Amino acid sequence: MRSKPRKRTSVALRRRRCQLLRQIPPLDRLLRGSLIERYKPCGKPGCKCARGPGHGPKYYLSVSRYGQRPQMDYIPQDFHRQATEYLANYQRLRQILDEICAINRELLSRREVL
Repeated sequence: MRSKPRKRTSVALRRRRCQLLRQIPPLDRLLRGSLIERYKPCGKPGCKCARGPGHGPKYYLSVSRYGQRPQMDYIPQDFHRQATEYLANYQRLRQILDEICAINRELLSRREVL
């Protein structure tokens, strides 16, 4: 039989929040969106791409905004790694912010100073 998970102390919550703040990626290295990989045929009748998936991979950054169609921007191969890193930084930042908000909500529910 499993025991109930113990509640973290307020001190432990604040300590965790400080740890999370130190893990925030550099804010100038963020990119929101999704990276899409595509293969496209060139249109030449004798090219091997007519019989296969096409030339590629070619990468596109897709960014959605409320009320608008997603915008697609071509990402040159030389920038693929950097774009991937920046997208991962953005996802990590969102995770950190979610956890910090959960900690703050817990402290508030305990009627403690944040």
